[in-house]
Amino acid sequence: MTGWLRSVALAGAAGLPVSSHLYPEVSSHLFRVTETADWLEWIDWSQPILAEPYTVADGHVTPRDVPGNGLEWDEAAVKRFAWDG
Repeated sequence: MTGWLRSVALAGAAGLPVSSHLYPEVSSHLFRVTETADWLEWIDWSQPILAEPYTVADGHVTPRDVPGNGLEWDEAAVKRFAWDG
């Protein structure tokens, strides 16, 4: 978090847009404090194992309004996709 805040402060001061790569569930929260947030890369890899998947409407992700990053696993789905190799 500290590194993100330092980086986006520099980007904001320079007027540079900031984008994300991977982990959109976390990046969507970080963008809330990013002055020049531009492009959130959305890959729904985690959707099948989240208790409450994120929603995308009109090209926008709506982060959950809960403490932390809001990720809660669907334990049954995690077991279903687990590999015992």
